[in-house]
Amino acid sequence: MPRAKGGAKTRQRRNKVLKRAKGYFGGRRKLYRTAAETVLRAGAFAYRGRKQKKRRARSLWIIRVNAACRQLGLSYSAFMSGLKKAGIGLDRKILAELAVQDPTAFAKLAETARAASRA
Repeated sequence: MPRAKGGAKTRQRRNKVLKRAKGYFGGRRKLYRTAAETVLRAGAFAYRGRKQKKRRARSLWIIRVNAACRQLGLSYSAFMSGLKKAGIGLDRKILAELAVQDPTAFAKLAETARAASRA
């Protein structure tokens, strides 16, 4: 029985990898073995990056809410605790948007949180 070398399927598989390696520098773009390693590594970085993106976004929201709270003489933890006690279920993304776009509404929320934490 003759040896099967792959032919079209092997070429298709290699071309798929080389297509994903477009824009890479030097042999990482042109040589299959190097390109395959780099594409695999890039995929791992992309997967990790999608998780980190969410973490960074939440961190930014917290920083913005904290900065707005400090301007109103309230700490972030006291603000969040007061909102929870007052039964206000806004998430950090919306709170950060309010802090930037509508400071008066945020100030009212801060007063509500302050009142709830005292009671």
